[in-house]
Amino acid sequence: MSNKKPGTPSSTIALNKKAKHEYHIEERFEAGMVLLGWEVKSLRAGKAQITDAYVLLKDGEAFLLGGHFQPLTEASTHVIADPTRTRKLLLHAKELAKLIGETSQAGQTCVPMAMYWKHNKVKCEIALVKGKKLFDKRATEKERDWDRQKQRIMRENNAS
Repeated sequence: MSNKKPGTPSSTIALNKKAKHEYHIEERFEAGMVLLGWEVKSLRAGKAQITDAYVLLKDGEAFLLGGHFQPLTEASTHVIADPTRTRKLLLHAKELAKLIGETSQAGQTCVPMAMYWKHNKVKCEIALVKGKKLFDKRATEKERDWDRQKQRIMRENNAS
């Protein structure tokens, strides 16, 4: 068992690194999740992936689709575990209304960015995003490389 306390910045369960590359992030929201017992145990073991997941907004509710929670063999012996089941996200009514409005009008979509522990609860950070074009992805990559190069130069100058 790790010595990390839930709620600390290092208590991240899963990240969606692909989303930062694929989309322009417009606005972020924090949502709670409705989980089963075996899913919580799986998350404590770090067996979750949200890379290919997305958020479905339907009938005034939000759902996480495509998230994969690998069931632990010792925790889910008496339950038929579905690792890719649809999980409900818990948001305030105003946040849901904004998400539904933005995704229906502006051609934006909603994707999960990260899952983490906040005290003893699992939270999912979701974001309103717009898709990037190929040239945007290249520009982002060049900018990231230039930032790395600047850091390297600064370190070399400070060392001498």
